[in-house]
Amino acid sequence: MKVSCFLQKQVSCPSCKIILLCTGAAGETVKVTCPSCGLIGMVRFEQLFDASTKVVEIRNLTKTFGKFTAVDALNLTIFKGEIYGLLGPNGSGKTTIIKMLCGLLRPTAGSAKISGHPLPCKAIMNQVGYMPQDTAIYLDNTVHENLLFFGGIYGMTKEQLKKKEQEMLAFVNLQDWRDSLVSTLSGGMKHRLSLACALIHEPSLVFLDEPTVGVDPELRATFWGFFESLAQKGVTVIITTHYMDEADHCSRVGLLRQGHLIADGRPSELKDKTGTRSLEEAFLSLTGGKSP
Repeated sequence: MKVSCFLQKQVSCPSCKIILLCTGAAGETVKVTCPSCGLIGMVRFEQLFDASTKVVEIRNLTKTFGKFTAVDALNLTIFKGEIYGLLGPNGSGKTTIIKMLCGLLRPTAGSAKISGHPLPCKAIMNQVGYMPQDTAIYLDNTVHENLLFFGGIYGMTKEQLKKKEQEMLAFVNLQDWRDSLVSTLSGGMKHRLSLACALIHEPSLVFLDEPTVGVDPELRATFWGFFESLAQKGVTVIITTHYMDEADHCSRVGLLRQGHLIADGRPSELKDKTGTRSLEEAFLSLTGGKSP
C-alpha cells in the first residue's frame, strides 16, 4: 500500500507579501492562489528520503587528466531513496564523477563506497543501472533485442524480461517500434531506449547522465514523474543535468564548477541561503556572478 506523506510550507506572495500556508504531498507541485491579490503561483514540495541509510559515500575523490583536474577532492554522501542532482555547466566534472562511481574511470586519489562496498566491486554491479550521456545501445539490433540483451546481462529470466519489457516500452513510448532497428530511430527515441535499458533490471541505484537531453517537454515531465516514483520505492537516483530548472525535482543537489563542489543541500535551502528565487540565481550568487 502506497502512503502519501503530506507536508506544509509557508510561502510569501511576491506581490502583496502576505504569508500563505500550503499543503501538498512530498514530490508534488501544487497551484496556490493568493486570497488577497489573486496572484497564482506554483509551490514545490521536495522529495523525502531515508537519511539513516547511506548508499554512496565519497571521500576526497579526485580525477586528473595530465595537468587538468576534472574532479577535485569531492566529499559527498547520498542516501537511500534520494534523487540527488549533480548540477553544473559542461566541463564541471559531472560525467567524470558518474564514470568513477560506475567503475569506468579509475580515480587519481580518494575513495568511494556503494552500499558499504569499496569501489571497484563487481558484487554490487547488478544493483546498479547506468544511462550514459552518449547513447550506449546497439544500432544493428532491434529495440526488442537491445532490451533482451541488457536484461540478460543482469541475469533476468525470460518471464521477468517479458513482463518488464512491456512496462519499459510503454514508459518510453516505444511500443510501436519494438521490432525496429535502432539505426532507424530518431536521436530522441534512441535516448529513450537507452534509459529503458538502464532500468529494465530494476536496480536499487541508478546513475542517469543527462537523461532529458533531446527529450520533448511532455516526455521530460513523464521521465521526472517516473524518477520520483522510483525514489518513493526506495531506489536511489543520481542524475546529472545542466538544466537548472530541473533541480527542484531533486531531494538534494550538488552545484559543481570546474571540478569543485561549491554547494550541497536541498534546493530550497540553497535558494534561502543565497536569498535568490531560482537555483540558477543561487549558482550565480555562489560563483560571484560567473555564469554556469
